[in-house]
Amino acid sequence: MYRFKIQAKENDNFLIKGEELHHLVHVLRLESGDKVVGFNNSGGEWLAVIEFITKDSASCRIIEENFPKVEAKTRVYLVMGLAKGEKIEWVIQKGTELGMAGFIPLRTQRSVLQLQGKKAGERVSRWQRIASEAVKQSRRVIEPRIGQVANWEDLEKILPPETQWLIPYEDEKTCSLSNTLHGFNPEYPIAILIGPEGGFSPEEVARARVRLKAQSVSLGPRILRTETAALAALVMVFTYYGDLG
Repeated sequence: MYRFKIQAKENDNFLIKGEELHHLVHVLRLESGDKVVGFNNSGGEWLAVIEFITKDSASCRIIEENFPKVEAKTRVYLVMGLAKGEKIEWVIQKGTELGMAGFIPLRTQRSVLQLQGKKAGERVSRWQRIASEAVKQSRRVIEPRIGQVANWEDLEKILPPETQWLIPYEDEKTCSLSNTLHGFNPEYPIAILIGPEGGFSPEEVARARVRLKAQSVSLGPRILRTETAALAALVMVFTYYGDLG
């Protein structure tokens, strides 16, 4: 069953527009009478029949409403230092499948990739499209928001003040992730800070501890690549709170 993010929903109908309409008509070649599923990031999804298609929209008649329990109970965000190549795209795709609530790209001292201005905006738009496709594939009903490229001083404004911060750090030898989570409240958001290819500098780790009250944790005895660390930490948190496994 094909899934679409819908724009307008009213009573027993919804509309599919824009890029979603183009995909419906020109890629999938769906027609009147075909069934589709629509969602609008409210937590619900609707099975519907396409009634008619115009150049601007596809009008669909709803025949069934569902509120599936597919979203993680604990809101977990990834805040990741800018990394080269397709690492961030891969983390966003897989992180969305796993259930992350959002993703914030972060400028760091050791980031080789530097994004500013228009180029940064274009990259964020691409990352949001990747998240949108992953939401459909994984049958989620709420799309994670990909934030604008941030600086350290922006983080306190982007996420709620009650956010609990974790910073996996290779030099942390005593505090494990599971022990730290034991003191966290799963009712409040959790943000995981992930360094770029060269990791966070000691100054950045100190700043996170002081300004964000971040808890530095160990993910284990082996050094992980940035993309591996991001997804490993995400899986560990969700598993600890019962959203995976």
